Amino acid sequence: MSNEIEEKVPLSSKLWLCSADCLCTTLCSLLTGGGMTYFFTKFLGLGEGLASTVWIIFAIWNALNDPLFGYISDRTKSKLGRRIPYIRYGSFLYALFFIITWVKWPLGGSQAALFAQMLTTLFLFDTLYTAIATSLYVMPYTMAVSNKARGNIFLMKIFFTLLAMGIPLVVFPLIKPEPGENPLQFQLIMTGIGIFSFLIIFLSTFFYKEKVQNESEEELGIIKSVTTCFKNRSFIIFEVLSFTVIFIQTILMQGVIYYFDEFSMPMAVAYGLLGAGAVFGVVLWSTKVKTWGVKNCTLIMCIIFAVGAAFMAVFGKNNIVAGVAFFTAGMGFAGGMFLIPLMNGDVIDYDESVTGIRREGMYAGVNSLITKPAISFANSAFIMIAGAFGYDTTLQSGLQSEWAKQGILVAWMAVPSALLIICAISLKFYPLAGEKWAETKQMIEKKHKDSQE
Repeated sequence: MSNEIEEKVPLSSKLWLCSADCLCTTLCSLLTGGGMTYFFTKFLGLGEGLASTVWIIFAIWNALNDPLFGYISDRTKSKLGRRIPYIRYGSFLYALFFIITWVKWPLGGSQAALFAQMLTTLFLFDTLYTAIATSLYVMPYTMAVSNKARGNIFLMKIFFTLLAMGIPLVVFPLIKPEPGENPLQFQLIMTGIGIFSFLIIFLSTFFYKEKVQNESEEELGIIKSVTTCFKNRSFIIFEVLSFTVIFIQTILMQGVIYYFDEFSMPMAVAYGLLGAGAVFGVVLWSTKVKTWGVKNCTLIMCIIFAVGAAFMAVFGKNNIVAGVAFFTAGMGFAGGMFLIPLMNGDVIDYDESVTGIRREGMYAGVNSLITKPAISFANSAFIMIAGAFGYDTTLQSGLQSEWAKQGILVAWMAVPSALLIICAISLKFYPLAGEKWAETKQMIEKKHKDSQE
């Protein structure tokens, strides 16, 4: 008889966790994935330069709050655990700040007033997002100790993550207010989405709990805790990939708003190909990861995605090329949703093998220190590149020049292609692969299994 502990996470726990994560991400994607930039620049009339400045200033705040929260949450002690209090009690404010983003504040319509509103709203919204999303992000690592049980959660999360990405991609282009229109219907829909998300996130916390806690009494100071992360070479390489994934997710959702305004490919066809690529990718990566390994699967994914993005940037006016690009993007996103979390788990496990301390929150916080600026850079890069090609925010949909249309494609896909090539090169130096690492993983798993006996 095998000595392996058969560990099961209840289906209800997985469903509620993934639902909460999905809606938390949906709100963030609607707001930071291009929706806020579009609303403030094209609808309210904030200048592109000021909007870009908001994102740059905001990146500085992100550099501070994420590692700080990771450090605090690792040391939180309550009857609910280290993570659940932040999810449960932060959900109301998170939804509230989302809702008030889409209402013009009584500050006047000047550029300074719009700048202040955008910056303040983004600051408040992201502070709550950090507390909730970071806690949800690390929950799979605390709900289970075996890779098999965690893997089952990640596979379910892929479906819900696709929903979290798909909802903004479909909903926002359909409901966004055009310049001069009455935004009431748009605002009511956004309010409904915010209230529904609050209810699901709040209720979810009654259906799952943390199993894995920090077993060591040793504590690192915040400075040493951060620097220890950066001494982990596998973490540095992981961050190159993690930054790229967040950058591409953000710029895809921003670019698609502009793409369907100016190009003839039907939305249903484009999203159908994107979904088909994602399904194919899920099947491919989940089956081949056992034989090819996480490292090789990720390398292949980066190359395929990079080629598709490059062709889209140059030849994307052709619907056949665009269709192939949407399919390869789906494969890439599936890889990002399945392979990157597995890699992250390996990085955290390796850190534990070296330090003896379980630090999911700190790693999640430092990860956000790197990846959150990717959101700002993606928003800023897109509007600046498109503007350089002559994109005119004052025009109605479908009236941009041919050169401006090419600018949309370049702003959308050129930088992601370059980043994916860098990722492929960096993977050559990723150390967590091969027999030696497999032995280390077995030792770590045995340690946690023994602690449960």
